Amino acid sequence: MITKPLSAARPRGRDYILPAIVAIACAGAAYAGADTTFDPALQKFTDFLEGSGGKIITVMSLAGGLIALASGRFALGQVAVPVGVGIGVGTGVPIVTSVVTAVI
Repeated sequence: MITKPLSAARPRGRDYILPAIVAIACAGAAYAGADTTFDPALQKFTDFLEGSGGKIITVMSLAGGLIALASGRFALGQVAVPVGVGIGVGTGVPIVTSVVTAVI
């Protein structure tokens, strides 16, 4: 009995033609940034964080830091975290929104 050695099969161009035709036929138009499905929810959440919600979050973070200070152990994080939360809530939302808008 004679056996042929196995060789690596080379891909042929015609092996890619049918999947390419199917992909082109099924592809639809994509409009990046044109979808406004979640705009109302994004606007409400942004207004909440930039308004009274952001102030509430900052005050709660500050209260947590004060409670941690009252426990007797001092750490810089107990002061830095509320400051960071306040800065993040105040300026973070417009920065993230502008970055996402610029990318999309």
